[in-house]
Amino acid sequence: MFYREAGQFKTSYKADQAVFPIFQDKIFVAIWLFIGFVVVPMLASEYMFRAIFIPVIIMALAAIGLNLLVGYCGQVSLGSGAFMAVGAYAAYNFMIRVPELNPLICFLLGGLSATVVGVIFGIPSLRIKGFYLAVATLALQFFTDWTFSRIDWFTNYTPSGSIAVQPIEVLGLVFDSPIRKYFLCLVFLVIFTIIGKNIVRGRIGRAWMATRDMDVAAEIIGIRPVYAKLSAFAVSSFFIGVAGALWAYVHLGSWEPLAFDINLSFSILFMVIIGGLGSIVGGMLGAAFITLLPLFLNQLPVWLGINISTAMISHLEFMIFGALIIFFLAVEPLGLARIWQITKEKLRLWPFPH
Repeated sequence: MFYREAGQFKTSYKADQAVFPIFQDKIFVAIWLFIGFVVVPMLASEYMFRAIFIPVIIMALAAIGLNLLVGYCGQVSLGSGAFMAVGAYAAYNFMIRVPELNPLICFLLGGLSATVVGVIFGIPSLRIKGFYLAVATLALQFFTDWTFSRIDWFTNYTPSGSIAVQPIEVLGLVFDSPIRKYFLCLVFLVIFTIIGKNIVRGRIGRAWMATRDMDVAAEIIGIRPVYAKLSAFAVSSFFIGVAGALWAYVHLGSWEPLAFDINLSFSILFMVIIGGLGSIVGGMLGAAFITLLPLFLNQLPVWLGINISTAMISHLEFMIFGALIIFFLAVEPLGLARIWQITKEKLRLWPFPH
């Protein structure tokens, strides 16, 4: 009743292929943007910015990047943490070795560095796929862990191997407060979400999905799997590399190689699975869910008045993660994004039963 296409006529292919073909979608997105840019900064505390909003936004950007590769192109990857590490260390080295560069440009160059690494390690996808490709990308994770912990040049020869960075300054504006960091990350997320949405709607995105469904059939109809797979690795690595630079500079402030270990790669993969494969919105929902769940589990015993040790809470977190992944794979393989889609379909039919 409130979410129908009735009376909304389309007179061109351009209108039919619009990002938001339904007027209610435009209103819904406008409301969320208003909440993000106006309501949240007015009501949120410093703790909420640091512990909730900034991590969720950055992880959403990384999850969208991985979803472009896994969900839209069907190439399994366990190297997201490695791509984030490449983006973070590359941005750091660009800043200290070329001080004249704008920090935002350094973040993008960090993403481009991750793109180069992604294309190189995406070459095995031309011959292998599935779990074999996952193992190949897992090798990238171990390789970057060793590289950034053993080669001192990447850390500018710091004795401890850890890196501490100064606040980001762009055109005289210093992003040293949580609310400014929040706005910076939110702008990045909005821009990259628009880019990702338009990519998957275009020729490249259709080539990815055709390759994902059946690469042999895609090649028969004229799609080059080589180009499709490598372009998916390139775009996905760029998104994740920029997210890694933001994670290091905006969220962490100081880090060491273990900050981008295999656990981070698994967390991003869980975000994609729980949020929904092949969905931009699913990446955001999965990032919010996976990031907020540990905070909820830490506070739940306090709210219930139950005395549970921190170690027990940590174990429960891993068990709940595993149970949720099994649940979504068995009950709703398309994740939270599919649940949201079903909700919209119900709104279109309400109050009628059919």
